[in-house]
Amino acid sequence: MLRKGRDELTGSTRFYYLFSESMFMNAIRKIWDRFEEGFIVFLLVAMTLVTFLYVILNNLYTLFYAVGEYFSERSESVSELFYTVGDFFLDIVQSMTWSNATTKALFAWLIFFGLAYGVRIGGHIGVDALVKLASRSTQRVIALVACLFCLGYAALLSVASYEWISTLMNAGIGADDLGQFGIKQWHIGVIVPIGFALVFIRFAEIL
Repeated sequence: MLRKGRDELTGSTRFYYLFSESMFMNAIRKIWDRFEEGFIVFLLVAMTLVTFLYVILNNLYTLFYAVGEYFSERSESVSELFYTVGDFFLDIVQSMTWSNATTKALFAWLIFFGLAYGVRIGGHIGVDALVKLASRSTQRVIALVACLFCLGYAALLSVASYEWISTLMNAGIGADDLGQFGIKQWHIGVIVPIGFALVFIRFAEIL
């Protein structure tokens, strides 16, 4: 009787721990999903703002030059004021050599971080016209084989890109137009192994 009670208690305790672990994992997954979406939005917004700022400033100084030229025959002091403001914005634009490189880096992070998100929502392009002609059991086998191939592909590129990043880390080469801020090439490229590792995890979840 006592042993039976212990077994029931052990079973209840085991169920409680399994249930708690499942709840914990679900909470972690939800947090990661929200972070994934938020980070993608951040990358999109940052990339858009940098590009927008550069385009606006690049066209703003021409406006002040045009107004300064308009007043050149009417008021020299006013004309000089607009030319000065135009020179100010021109200096800012010429110093923004980092904007193009920043946009490229953000776009690269968006692509490779978004790979796993695409797997999660099924957003990647797939041709399933022939697969749908097969029976349900055959479709499952094909899906399993395709998933295994994707896992192998993601694992291969994760390892290869990690070796590439390790080489860049040892070289310590500064990123184009961003080296002045202490940004190295590997700081930008590290998203490649991270991205494919996340893709591997997403495909593993499908299995």
